[in-house]
Amino acid sequence: MNQKTIATLIVAGGSGTRAGGDTPKQYRRIGGEAVIARAFDALATHPAITSVHVVIGAGQELLLTEALGSRRPASITGGGATRRESVRHGLEAIGSADIVLIHDAARPFLPPTVIDRLIAALDTAPGAIPTLPVVDTLVRVADDAVGEAVSREKLARVQTPQAFRFSAILTAHRGWSHPAEPTDDAQVARDAGLAVLAVPGDPMLEKLTHEADLVAAEARLAATMTSRAGMGYDVHAFAEGDHVMLCGLRIPHSQALAGHSDADVGLHAITDALLGTIADGDIGSHFPPSDPRWKGADSATFLRHAASLVAAQGGTIDHVDVTIICEAPKVGPHREAMRVRIAEMLGLPIGRISVKATTTERLGFTGRGEGMAAQAVVSVRAPLA
Repeated sequence: MNQKTIATLIVAGGSGTRAGGDTPKQYRRIGGEAVIARAFDALATHPAITSVHVVIGAGQELLLTEALGSRRPASITGGGATRRESVRHGLEAIGSADIVLIHDAARPFLPPTVIDRLIAALDTAPGAIPTLPVVDTLVRVADDAVGEAVSREKLARVQTPQAFRFSAILTAHRGWSHPAEPTDDAQVARDAGLAVLAVPGDPMLEKLTHEADLVAAEARLAATMTSRAGMGYDVHAFAEGDHVMLCGLRIPHSQALAGHSDADVGLHAITDALLGTIADGDIGSHFPPSDPRWKGADSATFLRHAASLVAAQGGTIDHVDVTIICEAPKVGPHREAMRVRIAEMLGLPIGRISVKATTTERLGFTGRGEGMAAQAVVSVRAPLA
């Protein structure tokens, strides 16, 4: 299957002066997570996204590191004097991709459905942007005096991310020659003669601009958050092979685990636990074994998808605890590497990841060495249903 490479670029070079305070708004925390970290997670955990790149302002390296924790962008690029220059720097750093999504760091709540719509739109056009209808009355104002009303017909509010075929938008940015700066990347694309489609946006994608926006976002999260716990359990039988995939690691063994995907019992259990926190079925309902697309698939894809669904509902993963049940291979020598790998996949500090192992004292199918099992418990703070 030909897989498109879909890069994403988070534009985070602004000073955030309109939001007030000493820290740029993209590095401020809401609901315990930095604004940019929430935007990063929404992109990094989407199963179609290949890489996430970030453009930052001068001297913001430490702020970014503290905000993202263990999350690792594919590239970190210094911005320019204007947003347009920053975007171009970021595109040049990406170098090559089939598609790129350009997103403002100050829009932290990005539903995966918007990403899906943008990617699908690029099948028929070189560019696509999310929009919302204008519902308020519009008037012209001069010197505080209200003038004539402006028709809302054919007007829309523009959001990000904005999606483009990569080579087309890079060429458009390289060719921009106007003295006035564009307000967004769609304007750069249209100036180069590229067609840009509008897809439905989402009210969750409101940009955090002023201090009041951050306060409102914090209050909205706090008032609607509740603690949830999800439990997952998975089993796979042994088959012929020379290694097992376990918590994202390839571990040499005298046998392999049988399964439609890579049969990673640890990641499967965590995936089901994550889905349990938002009451959204199980791994089989999202990635049915009857679908040939998932044959031999990397289970990290499943885990990131479940995490993206949690993030889309405004959830924050607080802790992951997984227990591997088997006689062999020994988990102990790989425990810390497993914790690191899971933390990387979920974009969490390693201190929030627990990996344990036990046996069944030679009882049952695991005790007889017929297979392996795993159970996981995940705690999440998520909006009230």
